[in-house]
Amino acid sequence: MRGGSRRRRCNVHCALGRAVVTGLQGAQIVLGGGITALDAVLLTTTSGTSPIQVATQVDGFAEERRRGFLGSSGNGVVMRSTVTSAADVRPFRVAVPEEELADLRRRVDATRWPSRELVGDRSQGVQLATLQALAGYWTTDYDWRRAEERLNALPQFTTEIDGVTIHFVHVRSPHETALPLIMTHGWPGSVMELLDAVGPLTDPTAHAGSADDAFDLVLPSLPGYGFSGQPTDLGWGPNRIARAWGELMRRLGYPRYVAQGGDVGASVTDAMGRQGPEGLVGIHTNLLAPALGAAMPANTEQERAALDQVNTFRQTGFGYFLEQATRPQTVGYALLDSPAALAAWMLDHDTDAYYKISRAFVDGQPSGNLTRDHILDNITTYWLTGTGASAAREYWESGQAQARAAAAHQTPPQVSVPVGFTTFPGEIFRAPRSWVEHVYPTLTYFNEAGRGGHFAAWEEPQLFSEELRAAFRSLR
Repeated sequence: MRGGSRRRRCNVHCALGRAVVTGLQGAQIVLGGGITALDAVLLTTTSGTSPIQVATQVDGFAEERRRGFLGSSGNGVVMRSTVTSAADVRPFRVAVPEEELADLRRRVDATRWPSRELVGDRSQGVQLATLQALAGYWTTDYDWRRAEERLNALPQFTTEIDGVTIHFVHVRSPHETALPLIMTHGWPGSVMELLDAVGPLTDPTAHAGSADDAFDLVLPSLPGYGFSGQPTDLGWGPNRIARAWGELMRRLGYPRYVAQGGDVGASVTDAMGRQGPEGLVGIHTNLLAPALGAAMPANTEQERAALDQVNTFRQTGFGYFLEQATRPQTVGYALLDSPAALAAWMLDHDTDAYYKISRAFVDGQPSGNLTRDHILDNITTYWLTGTGASAAREYWESGQAQARAAAAHQTPPQVSVPVGFTTFPGEIFRAPRSWVEHVYPTLTYFNEAGRGGHFAAWEEPQLFSEELRAAFRSLR
């Protein structure tokens, strides 16, 4: 690709009936199929230069078929099969052409840099030294192929729900008593931020845990994010996404499951708890999303401290939020044209995470798993899929839905399922237990973690996994 006017394209090769489909990157990808629902799916490495290549192999997974499962990539992970046709759930792999990566490096090298900020902190935005250090590493030492290998080592699939192609990672635990869990990322995140929690959650015995705490894990990419399709109609806010996730879990054959989310994922998980889809027995979040738009008590020292943090965020850290909630298309032009602009926009989220990421690039001192490579895995995913604008639109959708509800004097139903909540010290605000109980009267688990921030699963995957084990233990 050369020049900003040419749109990145995505070629998809599928061995399901040997169909070949080409579509705009980030748009819906619909593939035909020729295998039956009980044909085992093997995600195999294929050659060629198409960004996404899919292959299936029918094999004699007799035991898995007897138990009602579909086999996957030979790592002992299997997936329940209740689909009625091959068109319901399709295997998925990522393989980006080298020319796309070369173009990315060229664009980063050609960045037109602004003058240095006039302050010694982030109060004017992402600091020049931070972004230049990120850009330098991005074009010299960073290896996207390593990220591809991490993704493709896990079973990935797509399925169409309500007109949008949904990408998801589905890892079934080797432990028979595993509890199904659907976990939703946020912005500026993707499934990349959750990958290091896969092992501790699905195979706890290999990560200082008990087999009784295992989960079958479903990690969907939000509509308009990553490898999911971009919605072409209005209405894809948290409520509609929550309904889609209920359908996804039904489609995967899970009659009983729990849900977790942070950031936008917390809003989606909250909506699931209020909708109460069949099979959902509990939720956990690590951001008290309703507190950002509601009056909260300020009677205790903890409550007043949390309120001060919320007010600080609204006064000094709300820029990205306001822009995406009101004019996502405007900022989208920069996000799809300039990798440096995309990186800066994604780094300018919250103070704690920003300084941790800055230290990783400028000083070589990562915080937990917030390493240079992991941060760039996430940013590069946004760039290669061209989803900067479509992801931002979710904030607009959420804002529009809230405005309509307020105008109609509508209040959401209460959450009826048990709720778990963990406060991490570096979060935008540290929600006290009294606030969580105010929002969720069905609270059954609350804990204040000793470390970690807004991207808890990313930064501290082991600690995060331990919190989910504890939160859902009573529901097994």
